[in-house]
Amino acid sequence: MSGAGAGAITGEKGSSTTKTPADFLKSIRGRPVVVKLNSGVDYRGILACLDGYMNIAMEQTEEYVNGQLKNKYGDAFIRGNNVLYISTSKRTLAEGA
Repeated sequence: MSGAGAGAITGEKGSSTTKTPADFLKSIRGRPVVVKLNSGVDYRGILACLDGYMNIAMEQTEEYVNGQLKNKYGDAFIRGNNVLYISTSKRTLAEGA
């Protein structure tokens, strides 16, 4: 990737734009995400906000352990030092299910 800054991600489908990790995090606010913790536990829900320490606030949060749904929370706060990664989720969250 010539000309791309450190940590930049090239746009999808051959577009010439670059996207930094900060741009990605801004773009996924309000969307379904999967947050994987260092412990291996996944939290799936709507990303409400996050800060510079990667502290995360989520809504409609579901906790998955070994791929199995263990708990449902309305709102959840995850401390940033526990986060392994944040990924967008293609699935839609069932309301009230």
